[in-house]
Amino acid sequence: MPVLVMAAAERFEDAFDAGADEVLRADMSDREATARLSAMLRRSDRDTDVHPSTRLPGTREIEAELTRRVASGEKFAACYADLDHFKEFNDRYGYHHGDQVIRLVARILHDVVKGLCVEEGFVGHIGGDDFLYTIPLAAVPRVCDEVIRVFDELIPCQYSEQDRRVGYFFGKDRRGQLHRVPLMTLSIGVVTNQRRHFTRGIEVSELATEMKSYAKTLSGSVWAVDRRREEPAVPASAGASIDALRARQGIRSAGGA
Repeated sequence: MPVLVMAAAERFEDAFDAGADEVLRADMSDREATARLSAMLRRSDRDTDVHPSTRLPGTREIEAELTRRVASGEKFAACYADLDHFKEFNDRYGYHHGDQVIRLVARILHDVVKGLCVEEGFVGHIGGDDFLYTIPLAAVPRVCDEVIRVFDELIPCQYSEQDRRVGYFFGKDRRGQLHRVPLMTLSIGVVTNQRRHFTRGIEVSELATEMKSYAKTLSGSVWAVDRRREEPAVPASAGASIDALRARQGIRSAGGA
């Protein structure tokens, strides 16, 4: 919640030093006061729309971006990126190292997408280890391949030398049984409007979630693009959706699949 203080001119700086988000002087005109209040509210909205750990746009901005892309009529791709084996890494190395990994992935996505697509690219943080970025359709192979290449090059450095050398560590499952946990990989589900017509951003989001779930069934770091033609989107939570994806034609995988 933003804090507004009304103060005399001589206490103006003291109010900011005390933690005020905005200060109105007693001698301020109505026009300036209104402008400052409006700016404060805009800053407050912007702060709530940014993920606190990565400073990337959050879910509300992601929804707005998908809606804008759909309305524009331009050919685009929505790419849902999710870490594999992140929970096990977090359990072994602790939340501090887990946060470092999240920030690393955010930086990789931001630098690759903005570096290759400039203003035509958007990167948002859904939460946890889930990210979504949008890019022009033609940029999909180049961007997704580069994201995976950089990720696979940098992520081993987040492990101890021993774990990195053998390529896994032993972790416990929910039943307390030890099993081998491989190094983290990145799964990216890609949805485009090349063969589909979307009318709402939520349709893109639902299908991207489905494709991300499919990509996670493949081995290694991988991106998988949906090349099916117009069909109703199947919720990712539906148990049959992955089997249906395997059975249908038109899904293309890359990046190690």
